[in-house]
Amino acid sequence: MDGTTSAHHAVRWDGAVNAWHVAGDVYRMGRHEWLTGTGWQQMYDDGVRTVIDLRASRERRQRDTDPKVPDHVKARIDVVHCPTEDPDHSDFSELFGPYLKDPAQYGDYLQLFGEKIAAVFKAIAASPGKVVVHCSAGRDRSGVIALLLQQLADIDQEEIVRGYELAARGINERHRTHGAPHAHDPYLSGDDLEAMLAQRRASLRDFLGSIDAVTFLTTNGVTEVQIAAVRAKLGSGLPGAANMQD
Repeated sequence: MDGTTSAHHAVRWDGAVNAWHVAGDVYRMGRHEWLTGTGWQQMYDDGVRTVIDLRASRERRQRDTDPKVPDHVKARIDVVHCPTEDPDHSDFSELFGPYLKDPAQYGDYLQLFGEKIAAVFKAIAASPGKVVVHCSAGRDRSGVIALLLQQLADIDQEEIVRGYELAARGINERHRTHGAPHAHDPYLSGDDLEAMLAQRRASLRDFLGSIDAVTFLTTNGVTEVQIAAVRAKLGSGLPGAANMQD
């Protein structure tokens, strides 16, 4: 289930939405509130000891439709709140609209919130066991973290792009079955979906060509020791590490 040797491995924890293996001991997904009690147990059994929640504080709430999970079931896994953004920043809506949803926005996002994003990597470096990073949909905020992690793991650019596409398709499928929560980010099908993905793949390639993960992280206060700790979690330098991606 943990998928440490398979490329683009979907993770099947019960209730998890848009859950993927990133590299080594790191995973990504949508809201942790979607997990059932069984899902939390499966995550624990797979060695996960830390969940890093990238959402803003006001997004972190239980919905009526979420499964009820007893506190003691979740207690063995540390949930760390590490938001990647300040949605009340004066430039946020102008740059990103209601929320980050396109790789064309990633460069501005990293520039505006570099220290917050760097803090996620400090948290990953300090985390025991395996780590799950998640946002709301599991597409863009977790996608930004995943692509920087995959650069650190020396994963091929086209595999990183493929990981983004799988996550975009994953949440689009969720919108098909459960309804899209926002009119500006609707369920897409057929040619509409493929046209959107083609544009976003191109934007992501442009972004990946402009960013160096190590330079970005060190500029924003992540130490060499912390970067080495993250790389160790990613399995960098191990046989087959280049084949471990989301």
